[in-house]
Amino acid sequence: MANQELIQALRDADAVQFGEFELSHGGTSEYYVDKYLFETDPHCLELIAEAFAERLDDTKLAGVALGAVPLVAVTSVETGNPYVIARKKAKEYGTAKRIEGRLAEGEEVVILEDIATTGQSAVDAAEALRDAGAEVSRVIVVVDREEGADELLAEHDLELDSLLSASDLLADR
Repeated sequence: MANQELIQALRDADAVQFGEFELSHGGTSEYYVDKYLFETDPHCLELIAEAFAERLDDTKLAGVALGAVPLVAVTSVETGNPYVIARKKAKEYGTAKRIEGRLAEGEEVVILEDIATTGQSAVDAAEALRDAGAEVSRVIVVVDREEGADELLAEHDLELDSLLSASDLLADR
């Protein structure tokens, strides 16, 4: 059963919007989940960190830059688990790393993400983490838009776990 308190918090933060929206993959949708509205709301962050923590053990966490960084940070504080940040591409200055933070060869990592639509950003993060020596088999997201992420992740040996689905968010609309 969906977490009704989290659904209400996302709605109270105006993070669930209706209209016509272009999505990052180029498609359009009649609804939009504005991650920046829920990721900057302390109550939403608290509920998300608690819900993520319930699905985790002492595994290292990873967040995809930029969107998932607040989520992985609050979850790290909630659980005491350290985390790394997976960049979309290596920065072109300083250490020029794609993975920021401490990561040991063979270390198990769980990716935390905000919203899964196609799942491509989570797959890209998993590949970067694997290239850096991590073992990655799970991705936990706040919202699964139910638009193919589950299937794409499975093709890359990744399990998708979501706090909420689009069906949950839109159930009483």
